[in-house]
Amino acid sequence: MTEKKEPKLRSVQKYKPPYPLNKFPEGFALKLGKEIIYLLATKGSSVLEGPEWEQIFAICIDGRWKPSNIGLDDITLGNCAWSAKSVKSNNPETVNKIRLISGRNSPAYSFGESKVIDTDANILGEHVLSIWNERVSSLRAIYNHLRTVVLVKSNSLETILVYEFETILFNPAKYDWKWNERKNLEGIDLQSNHCFTWQPHGSQFTIIDTVPDDALIIKIKRPKKLDKELILKELGYNNDWISAKIKNGRQIL
Repeated sequence: MTEKKEPKLRSVQKYKPPYPLNKFPEGFALKLGKEIIYLLATKGSSVLEGPEWEQIFAICIDGRWKPSNIGLDDITLGNCAWSAKSVKSNNPETVNKIRLISGRNSPAYSFGESKVIDTDANILGEHVLSIWNERVSSLRAIYNHLRTVVLVKSNSLETILVYEFETILFNPAKYDWKWNERKNLEGIDLQSNHCFTWQPHGSQFTIIDTVPDDALIIKIKRPKKLDKELILKELGYNNDWISAKIKNGRQIL
């Protein structure tokens, strides 16, 4: 049987994206490094997650940050939208596979399957992918280009890896599904690669992705944390900036 080919998308070919996939704009690495250094200097902790990473990426590409309910178009620039993901790794430079939490896909809600554990694994897996595909399709009707940008970060944030990939539809016919020992559903492709995990408790959908060879690696020198009192002095702070009162109306500051 001849393998079914993926269709070419006329809109993707006709309308150019802001920049080629995974070829970040000039100055991107420097901007991102400076943002990480500023974060470490002001926070003192090596915590960078979710919305903060989305905002930083938007700054680095001169895009717009607008958190969305779907979570696939949190950053926009022209005819392109991004979902921003971040994961930890002990060594971002050598990591090959990562797990990307990609939303909650609930067949119970979308298809009325009350006892998913009793549902045929392949039927359930097809439903899980159908929910994902519906979300992607709804956004591809709006944007000519849809991408995911991934930040792989070391515990200290002194080494990070960044790359992009196209946010695509998944053909359910190309995957076989089975329950693992932990009672989670796993999607396996025709080459026996583990591609997805779906957890019945919470409906969490995870995509297992391969880090490309052309991913960007950035190393930074960790700064000292800025002194809080010096910052307040530089701002010209005085106690008149703060007022406080009891809820019943009594002023205490």
